[in-house]
Formats: sequence, C-alpha cells, structure tokens
Amino acid sequence: MSVAGTWPKLREALDSVPWDQLGATDPEPAGEEVARVFRHLVRKGAEATEEDCDPLFDLLAPWDGRVPRTATAALPFVVGLAADPGMGARVALIDLLEVLRRAAVKAEPHRTDPAWPAAWQRHQPAIRALHADPDPVVRRASIPLAVGVAAPAELCRAEADPAVRVPLLLALGAAAAEAAPADRTAARTQQEAQEELRGLHELHELHETSAVLTAALQDSHPAVRVAAVHAWAGTDPEVPARQVGLLVEALSDPAAPPAFEAAWYTPGGDESWSRDVVVSRMADLFYDTPQTGTSFVTRMVEAARRAGDAALCRAALDVAWELLVHRPSTATALLPVAGGLVDATDDGVRLRAAHLLAVLGPRSASYADQLAALLDDPGTDEFIHCTVGEYARWALARIGDPRALPGLVERFYAPYREGYSGGWTVGDPRRPDLGDVLVPLRSHADVLMPALLGAMRHHAADGEVSGLLTRTFLRVLEAWGEASLPALPDVVALLDDLCFSLDAAETLAAMGPAAASAEPALRRCSVLDVPANHRKVAWAAWRVGGDGPSTLRFLGDEILKEEGPFCPVGLLADFGRAAAPYADRVRQVMDRATGWDRVQAAATLWALTGESGPSVSALEKCVLPFADGHGDGGYGVLGDALRALARIGATTPAIRAALQAAKASDRRLSLHDGYEAVLQDEELRTAIENVLALT
Repeated sequence: MSVAGTWPKLREALDSVPWDQLGATDPEPAGEEVARVFRHLVRKGAEATEEDCDPLFDLLAPWDGRVPRTATAALPFVVGLAADPGMGARVALIDLLEVLRRAAVKAEPHRTDPAWPAAWQRHQPAIRALHADPDPVVRRASIPLAVGVAAPAELCRAEADPAVRVPLLLALGAAAAEAAPADRTAARTQQEAQEELRGLHELHELHETSAVLTAALQDSHPAVRVAAVHAWAGTDPEVPARQVGLLVEALSDPAAPPAFEAAWYTPGGDESWSRDVVVSRMADLFYDTPQTGTSFVTRMVEAARRAGDAALCRAALDVAWELLVHRPSTATALLPVAGGLVDATDDGVRLRAAHLLAVLGPRSASYADQLAALLDDPGTDEFIHCTVGEYARWALARIGDPRALPGLVERFYAPYREGYSGGWTVGDPRRPDLGDVLVPLRSHADVLMPALLGAMRHHAADGEVSGLLTRTFLRVLEAWGEASLPALPDVVALLDDLCFSLDAAETLAAMGPAAASAEPALRRCSVLDVPANHRKVAWAAWRVGGDGPSTLRFLGDEILKEEGPFCPVGLLADFGRAAAPYADRVRQVMDRATGWDRVQAAATLWALTGESGPSVSALEKCVLPFADGHGDGGYGVLGDALRALARIGATTPAIRAALQAAKASDRRLSLHDGYEAVLQDEELRTAIENVLALT
C-alpha cells in the first residue's frame, strides 16, 4: 500500500505518541520536531528525498553515545516508512535504521533507553522483510542490517541480481572474518566447554560460508566471481593466491567494464565501482602474499597489453605501486614490469611506469636511456600532479645519471610558483618534494647551485615567502655542507628573519670554517629570547670559526644549569675530549632520557670520553624495539641510533639480532605512506648494513 493510503493510520499513530514529553539530542525537548519530520515525509510521499530525512539522523542518533527515548518512539515509523513502496526516501530511512542499530550496539547500557532492545526485536520481522523487497536498490541498502554470518549467507543463496549479490558476498566475507574462531584447545571447565560449543557453531557457519563462496566462484558474472575471492580472503589469505587465474580472467574479460559498473557495490554504498577502481584497490588482497601480488600484476599487465586495454594496465600499475610502497621484496619482480611499459603509448601507463622506475632508484639504471628519451614528455594523468618528463628526470637523478641535471631545479621549483599543494592523498603517486630530489645530489652541487640560487632569490622576492619552501632550501644547503658556500649571502640574509634564524644558523654551521665571514652576523643574530636559541647560535658561530674555549664554557655552563627535560647536550659532541669535564652531566641526561634525546646523549658521551660501553648500552635500548615494530620516537630515532653506532664502531649481540630481524622484515622501515616510505627504508637498510659490518 502507498504512503498516501496509509496516511490516516500513520497520522493517528503519530498523534498518539506524547512527543512533547520525550527527550532528544538537544537540551530542549525535540520530540515534536521528530513528529514534524515524519508528517513532512508522508506529505511528500514518493517525492521525499534523502535531504528530507537528514533531520532524523541528528535528532535520533546523537553523537554523544546515547540511544534516547525518542529513537525508541520513532522506530516503528522509520520501519513503516522504509517498508512502504510509495515512499521516495526508503534508502535513507534504511540507512537510518543501520545507524540506530550501530548506535545501540556501541552505547553503554545505562545510556540506552531501556525499552529500545524490546522495540528493536519486535520490529525484526519487518526489517528482515526488507531483504526480500522487490526493489533491488532496497535489498542492497538493507544488507548492513543482515548481522552475523548466517543471515548474509542465506540471502546470498536466494539472491539472483548481481548488483545485490556482490555487496552481499562482501558483507558475508567481512562477517566471516570477524567470526573466524581462534585456535582452540580442549575444554577443561564448563565455561571452556561453552566456548568450545560456540566455536563449533562458528565453524559450522564458516563451513556454510565456504559452500556459498564456492558456488559464487563458479558464477557466470565476472564481478560475482571476483567478489567471492575478496570475501574468502578474509578467512583464508591463501585464496587469492589459488585464484589468481580466475581474477585475471574475470577482470580482463571484455565484458568486465560494464558488468562491474552495474554490479560492484560495497555494503551500504550507493555508488558502484568501475572495473578499474576494483583492480586498483586489490593490493590489500596480496598484503600477506606479496609474491602472489607481483604475479597478479604481471599477468594483468600482459592481459591488458594483449587486449589493448590501457585502463586495465593503469589499474594494474596502481596495484604495483601499493605493493612496492609497503613490501620491499616486490621490487625485483616489478622492475621489468615498469621498464617494459615506460615507452607505452598511453600517457597514464607511461606516467605510472616512469614513477615506479623513479622510486625504484638505482635499480632502474638499465632503463636510463629510455628515461632520458622522456625528459621532455608532457604526458600526465587526471589524478597525478606530475608529468612523465618530471618522473623521468627524477628517476635519472636517483640513478645518478647527469642527464637529469639540466633544468632539474627549475622543473621541480616551478610548481611551487603555481601554488602546488602536493597530491590527492599522501600515499598516491605525486611530484616529489624539492628537497627530496636535491639533498642526495651533493656531488653535483656545483652544477645545480646557480639554478638553486635563482629559485631562492625568486622565492624571496615573491612577497609572500613560504616558510615550508624556505626551510626546504635551507635543508638542501645544509645537506650539501661546504659545497653550499655560493649561497652564503642568501643564508646570512635570513638571519634577520625570526622565522628562519635558527635554520639559517644550522646551515651556516654545516658550511664550516669556509663561512667564517658570517660569524659577526651570526653573533648579532636576533632570535626570540629563549636560552636554547642563544645556545644554538653560539654553537653555530663557533663552527664557522669562533673561539672554541669560550663557546665551550658558555655551552657547558648552560647545560649544567639546565633543569628542563630537553637538555641540549648534543651541542657538546663536536668539542670532543675538550668537553670531557661535562661527561657526568651528559651521562645523567642519557640515563633518564628516551628516544632521540637518549641517542643524542649517548653519541655525545662517547665523543667526550671515548668509552663505548655505556653509550652502546644506551643505544641498545633504542634499537631493540625496532626488531618487531617501531620504538619510541619512530624510525627517525632508529636512523640516528644507527649512525651513532657506526661512529662509535661498536655493537652488541642483542643489537645485531634486532637489526638482523629488521633487515629480514618485508615491511618498509617507515611510518610514511608514499614514496618517502621507500626513501627512508632504503636509508635505514643501508645504515643497518653498515652497523652489521662492524667487527
């Protein structure tokens, strides 16, 4: 019956509820507002929209973790309108039912209306009826309400529409993964016996799930077959490895693009995914089996090339990127895949291939000539803020090929002049940061310096100096050390800017005695009146040629009287044995510090005393947590600790065991999620090798 036909009964039911006596999400009673929304929906009937339902989400599903009495009173009307074929906003009302269900599951018992559980149970028959509604859109929207494993499994058996079967299979897989029993031992107590019985029930449900998924693997619809693999992977990560052939066949089928467009919906989703999006997001299937993932990519690329399907090839390369950025072991297999596509006719394929070769770095040296041919290639992609030529230039720079140098600075500085903001998301392929491109190129500083100075001066004259980019310039110059001397006047000019004084001071210190002419400007440097800043300036002035003994006395006295948690003992390290009188203070800091502060203190103590034992023992505490995770302060601390150990020239069996475990891990040694993860991982693995090589 239509909404209009049921209106008298609904109006009578609405009028019978004491809405004005019910609490709501706001301090003021809003029960009457709920009734007003329902009356508005009934009046609009088939013309009702999602926007008409929006107030109900705010009124009935508060964000403070409550299930109010108003929600209980409104439930029969939400269910009734959602079930009525004459209501235009049925999907939104079904979404509201799922929001209310989840809110009730999460809410603490004392914050849930006592009448809610019985009301929800009373309306279950009507809610379950939504799963059999003649409208497939309604059936699809109701999938999240099929809780557990048995319900979606039963619905999968009865459902014939692929646009409903696919999200049902995905929901079934998620439920089965959540219900998968852990390893169980023989029950010894009554409670354990009950747990064992529950486990047997779960195993029965999982067996039923396997039967449903086995049947789905034989389905004639490609999206249903692929969804079955996705669903099964949640309880058996080896399934994708066994079904690579099925996946490649289904996804490369000429009929796949329209089939996926029509059928691939996620549970609760209202927009379908294209075949290419499904492929590009398949890396998760192979997270635990990366070698299978590279096999999938290789076979997908081969199938795409045979079919002339550039879109499928682009999607397969997206999977390759996800594998590479998280799994170091995939690099060897992915290198020839990228190299074989770097001259593809499709811009998006060529762009992704050049990007992979750039991130692979020196491994890509055998493709240097092909990359050099692409330096002026303007090819790009809608979702990647870079060109083929830029990636080719970065790749050559990473390889160490001098053909990358002409125009390198200008090319990677130009986007900043145009308001470049980075990329769509952190992990996506994107243009590398200017500093990440230039810092490793110290040996080419003489060639690159004129262009770098030009970029710095253009940026300084621009009127709105970006702090981020200015610090990037200074980071590059600091990394280049004495080779940055031509930039001395530009760096000295930044000493008068409170935003950049300390960064400029550190850059001048890296130039060393060659920057002695900057000492007077450093000593006049006006910095915020913070003691730590004055210490840093004094240290930098000494590094460029100042008086060592007086600077050491000043820094030593400052450190002795420092009572705060961040005592800058690292400033003493460069003085070596001359700073030995302050060793006890450094040892105190080392013993109480953690993370980066402990590393700095340990390295300094060794520099002051020459005794490796105490420092290596402290560094051991910083390294050991990285054997199976990340320690205090992240992977940057690990890098500092490794460099300190390499300088000291000593290690311990525990450190070596931890580093061997980290080296063997097929996880990037980084918390980044993009090309930076690969760069940091490479740096740390090189540092690990250096420490392991110590005798």
